[in-house]
Amino acid sequence: EEMNSEAMELQYILRHHKHELSENQCSSALVKRIKAPAHLVWSLARRFDQPQKYKPFVSRCIVEGDLQIGSLREVNVKSGLPATTSTERLELLDDNEHILGVRIVGGDHRLKNYSSILTVHPEVIDGRPGTLVIESFVVDVPEGNTKDETCYFVEALIKCNLKSLAEVSERMAVQDQAEAMQQE
Repeated sequence: EEMNSEAMELQYILRHHKHELSENQCSSALVKRIKAPAHLVWSLARRFDQPQKYKPFVSRCIVEGDLQIGSLREVNVKSGLPATTSTERLELLDDNEHILGVRIVGGDHRLKNYSSILTVHPEVIDGRPGTLVIESFVVDVPEGNTKDETCYFVEALIKCNLKSLAEVSERMAVQDQAEAMQQE
């Protein structure tokens, strides 16, 4: 009995995207389907040290020392956004389950106590290997903003990132297929 995709999404969200919410916080989960194999999507998404590989707003990123749980990255944001820097900690990196957890611990922006979880799940899309990506977050609602406004702002950023992740992954998948055909 094949579960429909909404039921699968819900299962993944319930299993991996649990956020403890306090009163002045908002949280949401976004879903993106990508026409590229999961291993390829994960190879981009897992790069805590190189978010600029797919995140359009990141101009550069510096990680001190080895990449491990607790590692910090200094992210520079492209001009035009209401921030220039963000300091972020790697909370979880699970290459078996394809889970990335990141927490923002500093920076000149309004995202206080921001924490996100991204998971990558293999899925068949149009009869080919595809990927379901889920990214969820929790964040404080800033003074003078509503929960809806805060959620809407963060969701818009994540949607941009996921759209870009899809574009980069799908481009890579097409290149991989072309190379495989040349070798045959």
